[in-house]
Amino acid sequence: MGRRQPTFKPYHQQQLMLLPPSLDELIPKDHACRVVNDVINKINLEPLNAAYHTIGTSSYHPQMLLKVLVYGYVNNIYSSRKLEAACKESIYFMWLSSMSYPDHNTINRFRGVRLKDALRAIFEQVVLLLAQEGLLSIEEVYTDGTKIEANANKYTFIWKKAIATNKEKMKKQLGLIWEYAQSVATAEDGLPDPPDFTTISKEKVQDTVDKLNQVLGKKENIDKKMKAKLGYVTKHYPANIERYEHQESLLGDRNSYSKTDPDATFMRLKEDHMRNGQLKPAYNVQISTSNQFIVNYSLHPNTTDTNTLASHIEQHEKSFSSLPKALTADAGYGSEENYTLLEDKKVTAFVKYNLFDKRQNRNYNSKYPFSADKLYYSVEGDHYICPMGQKMTYLGDRTKKTVTGFEQTVRLYQAKNCVNCPLNGVCHKSQGNRIIQINVNLERLKQQAEKLLKSEEGVSKRKKRCFDVEAVFGNIKANHGFRRFMLRGRKKVEIEWGLIAIAQNIRKKAA
Repeated sequence: MGRRQPTFKPYHQQQLMLLPPSLDELIPKDHACRVVNDVINKINLEPLNAAYHTIGTSSYHPQMLLKVLVYGYVNNIYSSRKLEAACKESIYFMWLSSMSYPDHNTINRFRGVRLKDALRAIFEQVVLLLAQEGLLSIEEVYTDGTKIEANANKYTFIWKKAIATNKEKMKKQLGLIWEYAQSVATAEDGLPDPPDFTTISKEKVQDTVDKLNQVLGKKENIDKKMKAKLGYVTKHYPANIERYEHQESLLGDRNSYSKTDPDATFMRLKEDHMRNGQLKPAYNVQISTSNQFIVNYSLHPNTTDTNTLASHIEQHEKSFSSLPKALTADAGYGSEENYTLLEDKKVTAFVKYNLFDKRQNRNYNSKYPFSADKLYYSVEGDHYICPMGQKMTYLGDRTKKTVTGFEQTVRLYQAKNCVNCPLNGVCHKSQGNRIIQINVNLERLKQQAEKLLKSEEGVSKRKKRCFDVEAVFGNIKANHGFRRFMLRGRKKVEIEWGLIAIAQNIRKKAA
């Protein structure tokens, strides 16, 4: 007796269907693509429609392209070519695109050009929609920043210091040739005094080179080395100084930029796989979150978070016509300028200062017993008492400006008889009598911040910050693999991060 044959379900590839299945039937009711579809159907796309011409051939519908793009970012598909393929291979993309097949050029042009002036408004509408559903708050936010690598070659750097060094070399070389020209010039040559090279420009360099050639070109017995130097200077210096001036205009207040993406600044990233501390071109991305939804975002060329808060808060106010009532952030934002800004704008600042965490340690007082904040201050006499009980008298005020132009005032107090003091070398390390600098306004703001941070609400917000805003960055980088921008230029990079922010919010809503 032969082996019994197994039973299989019918399999007929070529069989025609009387009633073809609908794509809608194949997609689960709670699928993320339905959330993308519902959210984008509810927002006003007039700002996006304005990016299209009213004449010429018809275009793919911007609503369809936006759904495809956002759903791609929700699923970690950032490449326009992969999105093109997905529209032909994935039932979810086919459903969203209504069986349209935009090519990668269309998708890329839509992302980089059409969305340029409209994406911020789209993002804001998504945030307000989620706020109406009670999923987030635009009044209680948690702020933090991270550095994302730019799509630029890491060896195409331009450094401000290198430009300054090269310009100094040019000044020195021109000065040497001018001195030589003076030594061989006659009264008829009419060579004036050396030019003032305090500031150097293209016009000044060209004028100097022309004058040197005019005087030395007539001479027959010129030193060969000087003649060669003059030839090199004539050929290269005018073009070089023009290039340096252009590079300085691109640098602005920054110390570096990349030739591949001039808007990117070289920064030290946490993702240092070679472990050599190498600087890479990147953008400093700032976000404000609420319940792990991104409420606001901004991009900056600053390498530190401290100087980004003012423009970040300004963007929040511009987006929602109001400021947040409370903002929680780590010690990277705890500067006098930021505390003053938040106080002036009546934003409750749950923001740490740089020594807040150390001061919570029981060993801090014993480890730093002679720090300025431990000294007794007499309000009536306006003096401090040093560890040996001597008065530290008031010397005067000193004013200084930060890189952003913010003015700080510190009061100086000096001790007496430090040379013969038994605590000399332990109390302080400086030569002579100890001088301490007290920023009265900053100390007041720190005390205010400490009171808030130690309150019941402050403790709760400090705990929540770790798993609210930081978790969003961790999710985007680790779970969704977005560690490097694909587009170049600040405007396009802002579009890309805006799409990342919308995708994060939709993922969170669909979860």
